[in-house]
Amino acid sequence: MSTMKLFLIACVICLAQINAFAPMTNKPAFARSQIKTERYNILDVMGSVMKNFGKKARASHILIGPGNWDSEEEARERLIRLKEEIGNDPEKFAEAAASISSCASKTKGGDLGEFGPGMMVRDFDKVCFDEEVGVVHGPISTQFGEHLILITERSGE
Repeated sequence: MSTMKLFLIACVICLAQINAFAPMTNKPAFARSQIKTERYNILDVMGSVMKNFGKKARASHILIGPGNWDSEEEARERLIRLKEEIGNDPEKFAEAAASISSCASKTKGGDLGEFGPGMMVRDFDKVCFDEEVGVVHGPISTQFGEHLILITERSGE
């Protein structure tokens, strides 16, 4: 392997270890029973980095975070209805993100910008690097809440 690749892998390992053991400071307002809520698992992060090495993704999302709805089921049902309403239309998705999302990215229509593998939580990362581009995916559960994800582009395939 080249020196640059080894350096990048070492950087990713260091960054992942910092996040892997960070305590969760925000307790969810409702139970997230169907998922594990621990932070990054170093093996998952490294697996994604190695599998998707050199790839970049750009995605937008709509987040309904804990505390914004009475229950997890209610949040999921709302996102399912919203997904049917917007289809795969990026403009409708951005409008919905601006009005509904509880993430700060809502000011940019939910756009998270470009990121590499291992930079997002496991389930979010898996969707962004394994699923079809230009399609709204979800709802996806993470420790941050329920998401709809629109993968707008992916490079390095």
